[in-house]
Amino acid sequence: MPAIASAHHLQLHNTLTGKSQRFVPRREGQVKIFTCGPSIYGQPHLGNYRTFLYEDILHRYLEYLGYEVARVLNFTDVEDKAVERAGKSRERLLRITEGAAEEFFRNAGLLHIRVPDFVPRSSTSVEQAVQLIRALLAAGLAYRDGNDIFYDPLKFPGFGKLFGLDMSRWPKRRFRFRRDNYNGNRWNRGDFILWHGYRPERDGDIFWETELGRGRPAWNVQDPAMITKHLGSHIDIACGGVDNLYRHHDYTIAVIEGVSGETFANYWLHGEHVLLDGKKMSKSKGNIVYPADLLDRGHSAAALRYYLISGHYRQKLNLTGEHLKVAGEECLALRQLARRLTGPEVGGGCAEPQVERDIDIMVEGFERTMNNDLQVEGACEVLLAKMTDLDNWRRKSCLDRKLATRIRERLLRIDSVLQILFE
Repeated sequence: MPAIASAHHLQLHNTLTGKSQRFVPRREGQVKIFTCGPSIYGQPHLGNYRTFLYEDILHRYLEYLGYEVARVLNFTDVEDKAVERAGKSRERLLRITEGAAEEFFRNAGLLHIRVPDFVPRSSTSVEQAVQLIRALLAAGLAYRDGNDIFYDPLKFPGFGKLFGLDMSRWPKRRFRFRRDNYNGNRWNRGDFILWHGYRPERDGDIFWETELGRGRPAWNVQDPAMITKHLGSHIDIACGGVDNLYRHHDYTIAVIEGVSGETFANYWLHGEHVLLDGKKMSKSKGNIVYPADLLDRGHSAAALRYYLISGHYRQKLNLTGEHLKVAGEECLALRQLARRLTGPEVGGGCAEPQVERDIDIMVEGFERTMNNDLQVEGACEVLLAKMTDLDNWRRKSCLDRKLATRIRERLLRIDSVLQILFE
């Protein structure tokens, strides 16, 4: 692993401050990341995979810079929608979630998304959720209402700081929001649920016997449970899609910081939507697209990865047939150049001094653009230009074995991040 030489140049746009900031980890040389994983009662769509991919690029680039990365990507497998879809049957819930998990791992493999060795699930973190809720009850931030337990945001100073919520508009009258999820990008201005007390007509045999009584943890405490169980209460970077800015991530902050009393994450990153012909994908519109849909139409997994990572993660990406076609052509051009520059027959000519300078310019350009908030598109433009220059030297037989080996080493290292140049 290389020494962290250019890491001090890495700038990330921090949603928490609304600014581009130099990345400085809590502990030198080490980074802790939480990336919101899929809810596995159904299949993630293309927009979800775009989020997983920018998080993958972040993870890989931090390692490229020399950091040791500890990352949690979680599976949400117990929430209202999952219970409803399973018909309140724990056995059926397991079948549904296992099938969705297997499909996610398959697509992650095709798209070269690095999945952590251990992927926690909501259902395996129930005891940790219980302990967090008990701590919140003791702190006076949470309270019981019958068998349910709620969090009172008015008791937590700075609630909504990630979103920039105007708490002056918060109602004085108490409202309780009992469901795990609510449709649409809006705020539920009231108390959010932490614990679903058992209701046989709603839950069937999906429940746990705990110190809080019989029931199950709400979605709002499941991520905090998995995070604190496996990474602790203090991490460097938290990531997700822009939809998580409504409710979800501020709930996570309120739960974890409500227990620890200290800052949970110093940097927050959020990825934008994938549009379909200019419109947001939604089930109600019937325009959801899955990776398998595009792969079945003949698009390669490499081209699909390239398309989803090349547009900047904080900008909307408009999916059209023409855009996919262009992405496929660009990806193929890069792969063909990489193949020509790293084949066994390359080398054996003279050593042109400018070649070494072009190699350095390529690497420096890649790092410069990636250090600017992960600008993958700019990085690929640099690669295309400099690889073309290097290929011209190859055509002129101006690469000796040493230069050819150096090109190969640099391209392989760059592709440890991009995962598009080689099979």
